[in-house]
Amino acid sequence: MSLIAVIGQDEATAAYIKEYLEMNDFSLECYPTGDTGLAAVLKKAVDLVILDPHMKGTDGYEVIRRIREEKEIPIIAVSAGGEEIDVIRAFRSGADDYITAPLRPGELTARVRGHLDCYERLLKVKESHENRIEIRDLLIEKGERRTFLKGREILLTNKEFDMICFLASHPNIVYSKEELYKEIWGMDAFGDIATVTVHVKKLREKLEENIQRPEYIETVWGVGYRLRR
Repeated sequence: MSLIAVIGQDEATAAYIKEYLEMNDFSLECYPTGDTGLAAVLKKAVDLVILDPHMKGTDGYEVIRRIREEKEIPIIAVSAGGEEIDVIRAFRSGADDYITAPLRPGELTARVRGHLDCYERLLKVKESHENRIEIRDLLIEKGERRTFLKGREILLTNKEFDMICFLASHPNIVYSKEELYKEIWGMDAFGDIATVTVHVKKLREKLEENIQRPEYIETVWGVGYRLRR
């Protein structure tokens, strides 16, 4: 169930919004001031914010800006004042929508659902990008621990995958054998750092068309290795 924070609305409006949205299976928490609402939103797993930019005692536009600096959740401004300058200020502060009172409950519910659906889709796209690394013809699916080259899956051992994934996550940065050994095998691992060289050689055999002229894992002589983007 999505959690919605209602901030700075007068008591009657807040109660109206809360009653109607709870009837539509949303969970709501109401905060009379911007300070209490802002603190709650930054602390809790709030999915959407409804606030009055003209709230008493607090700059509602500043509350919008503060929330937007910390979170990407949808923000809907609801106010009796709907002058063009108010709408512009709300959007410039970071609001996603602006609804002018009197509220139509069906429209409010539809807008809330629409913004939540859009936000959920964006999260899925973001998560997909974060779990995927693409460098030229190389594709690494981090979550599935699979590696593809030109569309063909390349079978890697666990340590080979850990190494290519680490290097690809930090492209163009040179790491010494000691640094790679620490990152891949761990602080408490025991062994010879020559294993790093062995794993680099095996990776090149699987990924590079010409091992003498590697396109992906480069040797920086006297320093270490890097994955060139």
